[in-house]
Amino acid sequence: MRIGVAATPQVAIPTLDWLLTTSHELAMVITQPDRPAGRGRDLTESPVSAWATSHGITCIKPLAPSELAHVVNDLDLVLTIGYGVILPEEILQLPRFGFLNLHFSLLPAYRGAAPVQRALENGEVTSGLTVFQLDKGMDTGPLFTQIPVGIEPTWRSFEMLEHLARMGPEAFAHTLVKIEQGIKPEPQRGSASIAPKISKEQAKIVWSDSAQAVINRIRAFYPAPCAWSTWKENPIKITQASMAQIDLELKPGQIHCQESKVFVGAALNGVIELGSVIPAGKSEMPAADWARGAHLLGGENFG
Repeated sequence: MRIGVAATPQVAIPTLDWLLTTSHELAMVITQPDRPAGRGRDLTESPVSAWATSHGITCIKPLAPSELAHVVNDLDLVLTIGYGVILPEEILQLPRFGFLNLHFSLLPAYRGAAPVQRALENGEVTSGLTVFQLDKGMDTGPLFTQIPVGIEPTWRSFEMLEHLARMGPEAFAHTLVKIEQGIKPEPQRGSASIAPKISKEQAKIVWSDSAQAVINRIRAFYPAPCAWSTWKENPIKITQASMAQIDLELKPGQIHCQESKVFVGAALNGVIELGSVIPAGKSEMPAADWARGAHLLGGENFG
C-alpha cells in the first residue's frame, strides 16, 4: 500500500522506522509547521520533521487541514500518531482506506489528548494501545486492533509512552493485514471516559491528598507539564518520588531529611520519598542534592 503518516511527536518514530522495513511505500510524512521553541524562541521542527529530513522522505507541513485535500487523495491509507490537528470528515474520506489512528489506551477508555497521563494519575494498573478508524468524533471510530499492557509501578508517563510507542509497529502490522484481507473494524463497546489535556495549574501537587495520589500525579505529569509545588514562593518541579519505607509523622507538605534522603508528608500520616527535583532556574537533580543546597534545618514545608 501507498501510505502517509501524519504525526508530530517522538512517539511516532518507531512506527516510521518500521514502515521503511516493510513492503509498503512510505510516500510522505505530514507534520505540524515549525514552532518557536527555547529561550531564544527560534523556529524548531518537530521530531517527525527531523526524522523525515534525515531519511529523505517527503515532509509536508500544512498550515490548515484543507491543504491536505490535494496531498492525500492518491494515498491508500494515512496513519496518524499524535498529529495534534483535528481533521474534517471530507479529508478523512480521501485516502482509499481512510485514516487510522494509534491511541495509547484501550478505547473507549481515556479518549482525548492525555490518555497515558490520566491513566497514571488515576492509578490504573493496566492500559494498552488501540488502532482505530478516524471519524468525525473524538476517538470514537471503529476498532481494528487492541493490545493490552500492564503498567509497571515505576513507570512515569515518559517511560510508559516509550514502551507503547515501541509496540506501535506490532499494532499497525496486525491492522494492515486485516485491511488487506478485507476485515472491517468493529464498533467501540463499553463505558467511555475522557482524558483531557493537562494544564500547569492541574499539575500542582496537593499535599493534603494521600501519599499514593501525590505519587500518581508525579508519575503522570513527567516530563510535561511536570508536577510542581512551591518552595520559598518559587516553583519547584518534582520529577520522581516513591512511597517512603520509614515510620515518620509529618504534616502534609512538611519536609524531613534523614540519611541523605528527603521525605515529605501527605494526608493520613502518609509519607513519600523524593527522588529528583527541578528547582526554579536549575536543571534536574537528586532531591538530596537540592536539600543540601537549600540548607534545610528541619520543619520546612512545601507550599
